[in-house]
Amino acid sequence: MDRNKAWELLCKYNKEPFHLRHALTVEGVMRYFARQRGEDADFWGVVGLLHDIDFEQWPDEHCQKAPELLRAGGADEATIHAVCSHGWGLCSDVEPTREMEKLLFAADELTGLVWSAALMRPSKSVQDMELKSLKKKYKDKKFAAGCSREVIAKGAELCGLTLDELMQQTLDAMRDCEDAVNAQMAQLEN
Repeated sequence: MDRNKAWELLCKYNKEPFHLRHALTVEGVMRYFARQRGEDADFWGVVGLLHDIDFEQWPDEHCQKAPELLRAGGADEATIHAVCSHGWGLCSDVEPTREMEKLLFAADELTGLVWSAALMRPSKSVQDMELKSLKKKYKDKKFAAGCSREVIAKGAELCGLTLDELMQQTLDAMRDCEDAVNAQMAQLEN
């Protein structure tokens, strides 16, 4: 599935700016991870973009409704498996087996924490955020309490990364895609 078709499909079921920004951010992070690893950035990006396709309208059926929506939209089985695997152990029994799926599982939750931390900064940006600052927010269980530290730690382990490595790579990825995400969000507002 190409990126434009994936975006159209996502927007069919998602209207909230918060959800769209999150989808764009995870897409950008996955594209970055793919480029760093010499993998297919378009495939990884589409999976990142579509990973929460069912969450806005069917939060109680998250990762359960997704296969139906994705199949109807023309997604292949590899995309469907990858999307459903990001909810492994939470709302899905589809285990992440490929490197891309493990990184999606790990980074999805972490991007929420990073974005929350960025909003607390005077710049409202990840560009000037340091790992030390992010780790401090991570350790504060009251900060962005909805972002599961358990899932982030489990994701790092799945990927064979230390928590610091996962945080730094995700921070680098979010720096890389922040301008593109902001530009697309600005287009939606106009």
